[in-house]
This record gives sequence, C-alpha cells and structure tokens, in this order.
Amino acid sequence: MTLDLELPTTAVPRAPATGGAIRPRRLRRTSALRALVREHRLHPTMLVAPLFVRHGKGVREPVASLPGVDRISPDVAAGEAVRLAELGIGGILLFGLPDTKDALGTEASSDWGAVQDALRRVRALDLPLVSIADTCLCEYTDHGHCGPLAPDGSVDNDAALGRLAEIAVSQARAGADIVAPSAMMDGQVAAIRAALDAARLGETAIMAYAAKHASAFYGPFREAAGSAPAFGDRRGYQMDPANGREAMREMALDAAEGADLLLVKPALPGLDLIAAARARFEMPIAAYQVSGEYAMLAAAAERGWLDRRGAMAEAVTAMVRAGAGIVITYAAVDLATWLREDR
Repeated sequence: MTLDLELPTTAVPRAPATGGAIRPRRLRRTSALRALVREHRLHPTMLVAPLFVRHGKGVREPVASLPGVDRISPDVAAGEAVRLAELGIGGILLFGLPDTKDALGTEASSDWGAVQDALRRVRALDLPLVSIADTCLCEYTDHGHCGPLAPDGSVDNDAALGRLAEIAVSQARAGADIVAPSAMMDGQVAAIRAALDAARLGETAIMAYAAKHASAFYGPFREAAGSAPAFGDRRGYQMDPANGREAMREMALDAAEGADLLLVKPALPGLDLIAAARARFEMPIAAYQVSGEYAMLAAAAERGWLDRRGAMAEAVTAMVRAGAGIVITYAAVDLATWLREDR
C-alpha cells in the first residue's frame, strides 16, 4: 500500500488577499523596529517600592534573604523617598517593625509608630510619589497572626476588623494616600471604608489585597518584617493557591465593599488571576512580585545562572502583559534605573 502525500511547495504561509509571504520576523529585524511595535512597555511610574521601616535614626540593616533590601529608620525612609521620586518611581509601600509586640498589635495603630513617622516625613517633602501603607497586624502581634486571637487560638475575624480600621485611620492621618489591608479578613474593606469616612478621611483610597494566597513565596518577607507566626500558619484566612474562582469571588466582594484598587499576590503564580481581573473589573489592578519571586531571581543571578536585568524585566513585563497597571517589586530601583539607561 502506498500513500500519496501532497507536500507544500513552500513552508511560508501566504496571505490570501495579496499572495505575499507572511513573515512576522520582518518587525523583529532591528532594535528600533522591535521598540516601535512593542505591545507592552514598562515605565517607572507604574512601579511601587516596598520599604521596611523601624524606629531609630540613621538605621540601615541589610536583609540577608533580600539582596539590596534594608530595614530602615523613618529619616532614612524619607531620604529613600526622595531618591525614588527622582527616578520617577510611582510609589512606596511601607511595612512597620515595632519596638514592642502584644496580643492586639497595639503599636500598629499608634500615631507614633514607625510607619506613621515615615509617612509624616514623606508627606512634608511634597514629592510626586504615592505613599501606601500596609494595613495589617502580623508584624505587630506577639503571636504573628493577622488579628486578635479567639479563645480557641484561631484568628477572631470580627475583632480584627476593628483593629484594622483603627490602623487605617492612623495611617491616613499620618499621610498615607492609600491604605492596603492585607489581613484577608472577611469584611475588612467595608470596615475600613466606613472608618475612614467617619473620620473625614474619605479621600484616602483603599488597595485591597483581594487575592492573597497562602504562598510558599513569602519566606524572605517574614525575615525582613519579623512576621512569621509563632504557631500554626495562615491557611485558615489566606487563600488556597489552587483556587482561582474563589479568588475572583474575593475580588468581587472587595470591589463591592468599596475598594479603589485590587491586588493579586503573589504575581507570577497568579498571572491568570491578573488577566481575569483585568477582563472583569474596571478599576486599577496591581500585582505584587513578592519576596520569594524577587529573591529566587536575585540568587540565580548572583550565581551566574540568569541575567539579572533581563530576568527581572521579563518577569515584571509578564505581569503588565497579563493586565497589571501597577507592580509592587523589590526591583523597582533597578528597573527604573535600567529604563532610564535605555532611553
């Protein structure tokens, strides 16, 4: 038995209307052509740099697992804000390290907390930079969980709402343009919105950590912020990484409660959720390239296994391509510097 195979005369497809060869490579031939037709472009204004702030003066403590990241005092944070603004970076996200911890995370809502001090200093500089305050309790509680504990040792969701609202009001009064509740407590956005409005701080926006998974990529952050739980884990309130439909439900709930921006965390494992959020919601979508994502690329680059510049830019571009208009990343300074060099 013989088979008669009709082989194509050419491997290059032809356009039906004109008969001309279709060659997408024509627009990849030079760097100028590639730049002209590039679909997604990074810009410093879409980047947000996380800062870890602790009490003191002139403090700069390197974080071993996050190369290039330091714990800094409020005065140093103000200096960093000036540098970031000069690079054109869009914003800062402040995390606090308290002097003392207790069961309620009291210092988180103190008007003289390290974050509040840094916010006042940055506001006084009147920089073209958005100040965002992480609104949570895990760094401040002696048990390391994101809310007060119930008698059975679980996190008391409703008690946490009152504390988160108090923290948000304190941060807004100190100068936060945006408060960012990250505790994954049910109803946290509504509670914070009501408290801000009642305190006549209605202009303060809320960026909801709407889809925050209980991820394996948070390890270096917990070292930087001293926020590892003293017992158990956070799977009872952070999301199962396997659940995408639930993530969309969480985002819809936060939008309905009054969130102004929605955040997906972590970013690379959540590219599908970023894309789905962009397709469904009209509000800004942010992505958080979390500590583990950043650290693994930085560590591989240190060993010569990856090109740091190329890998970081490619990872963040993927988040933008998926639909994020804002990217929180520990590589913000590097990226902004590289983008300036590429002009």
